[in-house]
Amino acid sequence: MKEANNQRRLLLILILVIVVLLGIIAYAFVFRPALNGYVVKSQNEGVQYAVSAIIQQVVKCPTTGVPLTFGNVTINVVALECYSQQPVQ
Repeated sequence: MKEANNQRRLLLILILVIVVLLGIIAYAFVFRPALNGYVVKSQNEGVQYAVSAIIQQVVKCPTTGVPLTFGNVTINVVALECYSQQPVQ
């Protein structure tokens, strides 16, 4: 009787180890790549949104341009169409 309980306990432990290992493998090869793909896709959409928002502001031709600040560096972005060029005679 005691030997049967030991065998059952060993079998349960082995099944539990197999289930945990399968979970780790599923996470490593299925869920993590899918999650990373979603994150990269979302980041790319955010970049596209930011760039299009900047372009929309620049096209309005403000007199000083649209200031963009990265850390302690600021640049003014102005569309080329905003500068009216005088024809050369």
